[in-house]
Parts: sequence; C-alpha cells; structure tokens
Amino acid sequence: MMYTYIINGRVQQFPQAGGWYYIAVPQRYTKMLQPLTVRGLIAVHTVVGEVSWDTSLLPMGDGTHFIPLPAKVRRVNQLDVGSCVNLRFMIRRPAT
Repeated sequence: MMYTYIINGRVQQFPQAGGWYYIAVPQRYTKMLQPLTVRGLIAVHTVVGEVSWDTSLLPMGDGTHFIPLPAKVRRVNQLDVGSCVNLRFMIRRPAT
C-alpha cells in the first residue's frame, strides 16, 4: 500500500520570464524522503482536484524540493500565483 503525502500550500512562480508554477514541498517531507532521491529527483504520482499526473519532486538548490504545476492542472483547477491548493502525492518507482 502506498502512503499518501498531503501538502496544503500556495501556488508560487519562479521569478524569471516564463518561470514555472510550483508548490513548495515542506522540509519535513524532503528530509524523510531524501533516501529515495535519484540524482536529486523523487518520482511521484500527484493529484490536485480531479487531475492526476506523474512528475518528480525537483530540488530547489537549498536542500528542499518543489512540485511543478503544469498549465492543464492550473487551468482545470483555476489556480494562479497565491492560490491555496490541496495537493496529494504518492512515491512511484522510477523507470529502470
């Protein structure tokens, strides 16, 4: 059985032009999941509202991770910078 991690956070965007939209992963999860990293990434299955997709927890460069929010997910869930979001993710096995 897979464990489901839950994040209640706000949508953020990297400041450069065309910067990705994302949700920051709480540091407690980053520390707990550190042993599962493969080249800094952690493969996950993510759900926001009724939309689910496979992605990875990506490193921020300061020891924490983030989950990118694709345009489709933002559009379907009417999310923009500052929107509150409930995001769930489960660890998935990376392709071998």
